[in-house]
Amino acid sequence: MVSEEAPNRILNAIAEYTPRHVEHSEASPAAILILVCDREGEPHVVFTERTTHVEHHKGQISFPGGACDDSDDCLETTALRETFEEIGVLPEHVRIIGQLDDMVTISNFRVTPYVGMLTTQSEYQYRISDHEVAQVIEVPLAYLMDERNMELEVRDHQGRQVLVPAFSYNGHRIWGATARMLHQFIELLR
Repeated sequence: MVSEEAPNRILNAIAEYTPRHVEHSEASPAAILILVCDREGEPHVVFTERTTHVEHHKGQISFPGGACDDSDDCLETTALRETFEEIGVLPEHVRIIGQLDDMVTISNFRVTPYVGMLTTQSEYQYRISDHEVAQVIEVPLAYLMDERNMELEVRDHQGRQVLVPAFSYNGHRIWGATARMLHQFIELLR
């Protein structure tokens, strides 16, 4: 469980935010979970390194999540189901506190990011899907919030060059849609 000050700050920032929804009829609906866990009293954000076996974003650092299934009653269910399938976190061990802006990715998914807190008291024993996840990476929230640890990269977007955020942590590169969602999360906490 995350210490009291951090969850209250995260809870207040995210719960008060009204996310922007994007309608994009050609993009497939998907959802991810920005999962915050406690490590020795300090909040950490949970990421996965994708395997080379998955269809999209091979080897990239991402949040747990994926495409909406016909059996999912809502996108929050998608985020929780995918998190369970990828890293074994039970939905009842996650407290959803809100969501961020929808985002359309270059792989043509309309992603809805949810923010949740791991509610268990002890260190979570992840059960990794070997097909989808190479490893779980927990990054200290304090590290991510330190502006010196964010870089700006130049990327081509719809024929023009734009600056986008990226992060490096212990040899892992967080970039693309994951970094953009992370950046919005961090900015809301500030």
